[in-house]
Amino acid sequence: MTETARIEAFSDGVFAIAITLLVLDLKVPKEAEHGHTLAAALAAQWPAYLAFVTSFLTILVMWINHHRMFTLIGRSDDRLLFYNGLLLMGVTLVPFPTSLVAEHLRDEGERVAAFVYNGTFIYLGICFNLLWHRAAVDDRLLDPRANRAAVQRISDAYRYGPIGYFAAFALAFVSVIGSLALNLGLALYFALPHKGNSEC
Repeated sequence: MTETARIEAFSDGVFAIAITLLVLDLKVPKEAEHGHTLAAALAAQWPAYLAFVTSFLTILVMWINHHRMFTLIGRSDDRLLFYNGLLLMGVTLVPFPTSLVAEHLRDEGERVAAFVYNGTFIYLGICFNLLWHRAAVDDRLLDPRANRAAVQRISDAYRYGPIGYFAAFALAFVSVIGSLALNLGLALYFALPHKGNSEC
């Protein structure tokens, strides 16, 4: 068992719970109460579907990137554990802003909901940087066999994460849907496989 195995196992459990809780925002519509057909009632819930897909993919990508990091991290210390805990706190928070967006996307509260949603991902982007910085600077906690190209690619990619999420936050002043679309685009960007990312 590696030194970081317990960190990874605990983190995987938190990611799994957070990603599962997202489905609770998908409700069976009571179409009869509103005089709508089932098809119309299902279609009317599109904000919940959009929020679910965006947040599910984002958490999935965060889990993938967390795994990529820990294929390169060989040791841990108290600060790494603390930063990982801060990251997981943000992960467990994701279902809440997802619910806000799903509930308010079509009313006057949609911009505030988008700010909370984007603010959550700004926080997560900062936490990823803190965690990786703690491990990678001066090879402090990296596995001696870690692929140097993979280390550099992660460092380069994470540098722009918080900037992208700040841009999504700012975009919400103009277009809430555009802001959510940018969040989805950022998730896809960070999901892109980079040769060597999982090699040691």
